[in-house]
Amino acid sequence: MDIAKQNYYWWNKWSGAAVIILMVIAVPVFTIFFKIFEPPGNSWRHLSENLLAGYFLDTILLLLGVAFFTFLIGVTSAWLVSNYDFPGRRYFEWLLILPLGFPGYIMAYTYTGMLDYAGPIQSFLRNSLDIHITGSLLDIMNLPGAVFILSITLFPYVFVISRSSFLQQSKTLQEASALLGSSRWRTFQKVALPLARPAIVGGIALASMEVLNDYGTVKYFGVNTFTTGIFRAWFSMGDATTAIYLSAILMLFVFTILYLESLQRGNRQFGNANSLTKPLERVQINWQKKAVFTTFCTMLFLISFLIPLIQIIYWVLLTYEKVINYDFFLLIFRSFSLAAGTGIAVVILAVVLLYALRLSPFKWMKNVTKIATLGYAIPGAVIAVGIMVPLLGFDKWVTGIISPDNVRLLLSGTLFGLVFAYIVRFMAVGYNPIDSGFQKIGIHINEASRLLGKGSTKTLWKIDLPLIKPSLFSGILLVFVDVLKELPLTLILRPFNYHTLATKAFDMATNEMIAESANAALIIILTGIIPIIFLNRMIRRKEA
Repeated sequence: MDIAKQNYYWWNKWSGAAVIILMVIAVPVFTIFFKIFEPPGNSWRHLSENLLAGYFLDTILLLLGVAFFTFLIGVTSAWLVSNYDFPGRRYFEWLLILPLGFPGYIMAYTYTGMLDYAGPIQSFLRNSLDIHITGSLLDIMNLPGAVFILSITLFPYVFVISRSSFLQQSKTLQEASALLGSSRWRTFQKVALPLARPAIVGGIALASMEVLNDYGTVKYFGVNTFTTGIFRAWFSMGDATTAIYLSAILMLFVFTILYLESLQRGNRQFGNANSLTKPLERVQINWQKKAVFTTFCTMLFLISFLIPLIQIIYWVLLTYEKVINYDFFLLIFRSFSLAAGTGIAVVILAVVLLYALRLSPFKWMKNVTKIATLGYAIPGAVIAVGIMVPLLGFDKWVTGIISPDNVRLLLSGTLFGLVFAYIVRFMAVGYNPIDSGFQKIGIHINEASRLLGKGSTKTLWKIDLPLIKPSLFSGILLVFVDVLKELPLTLILRPFNYHTLATKAFDMATNEMIAESANAALIIILTGIIPIIFLNRMIRRKEA
């Protein structure tokens, strides 16, 4: 290889663009890192002496509680639908994924509304059975309640990945276990569960990331986690440095989870090296077990999705006439436009990153793209603080030069800062389906175009992009849905008096307008179901 060609592969316009994208996306992390070396703010001493221990305790208990119950529910349901044949099994394979479309904060105030004094359960008890209960039927506005809500909304992460792992396991291994005298339960413990361990831990890690990102549920239930602490420091105390310190601690939680997940996986092989494996066959069971398994999955689906959805639809029917007006349609238009614009921006940047990787075989480029997609692991509140601080500094610097006596907000408090934060947070969401699309078409067709004298840009435009159109659409759709549901990041960075469907639903619920908030919530839920349908189709194709 001559020097010119070597230089082309090592550094070109695509490599330069990828490095610039990485530097921009890494702004929140750099901000947090450098700001923690500054002296603490005025509120830090009070917070560290009186509140910090509580933040640690509640955050750790919430993480452990949700990890335990998502493991218990997700693995149990995945094992049942993967290994046994019972009535409704084929439906539960996708019905139990639907709770992912239900944001935790919406689930939180839906259950609160159902269980309080004016809710449907107590109303039925009073009016039909003459049973009167003072206060809520069941007080869930506490830490155990938050664990319950987040567990029933996040267990599908473990369910989907565990089910896929169980289905890929060979029948031969389980037959060998049975021949050695092991019961079905012992085979699950000693064979299936260890083989699925990396997948299960990966699912729990994803659920844990969502727990650390959650603000709506813990705020509504009065649970003091680091996310609520960041909001308190930023909005109530007006202390950016204290918010930075709390963000750094929260990032430490994230990196610890990622490290532990990577450590337990290591380089060990948990799969079956033999390619001639028998596909797993479902066990035929007696009618008593069929009834138990069907009942378990039905109750899980009812509690985690159908009952709260019916309650929300009921509230919509009660309130839509006074809620749905011109302003509501404007709210929908703003939210959808913001989500769609962000989705397109993320996909464009993801294509640049992946094409740079496609043209460069060097390991450093793989590291660039990998680091650029780590934003999804960072809680939204941390990203928001890490972006707001430099934007405020930039605004002060620019307006200080132009008009020292009149400091104005140029970028902070605008849609620019909000979209910027969305891009950082959801880059991985748009990146992964496009990466899959590039891998499917391979590199040879790209190389053929280059040999025919076409440049890299023309090859991308004429060859690669038309071939990965479905992946591009999937990336935009997934980012669209995630932006529509995002709450903590939007609450911090949105322009003054600017609402999305998520912030409107949350504000109404916190102002005791739960029934009215259901209108915005229903749109978020129904939109969130769309990618779940696509996910189920992908899983079915892999099984076929």
